[in-house]
Amino acid sequence: MVKNNIELDVKVKCIENGTTQAQIAEDIQTTKSYVNRIIKKQDGVVNNTFIKMMEALGYDIELTYVKREV
Repeated sequence: MVKNNIELDVKVKCIENGTTQAQIAEDIQTTKSYVNRIIKKQDGVVNNTFIKMMEALGYDIELTYVKREV
């Protein structure tokens, strides 16, 4: 299984868009350090700030919930 590297994706997208993480943080009304902490998390946390950040970078985010069989 190939694991996506969010940190690398965000950095590449910032370069392509000619923007910085600080500008993204300002656009989504949070701090640069919080944006940096979210993209470096290894446990794949998806929260409202993460979704706003990815949408600001031009990604379409669609969350799908699947009920697990217990």
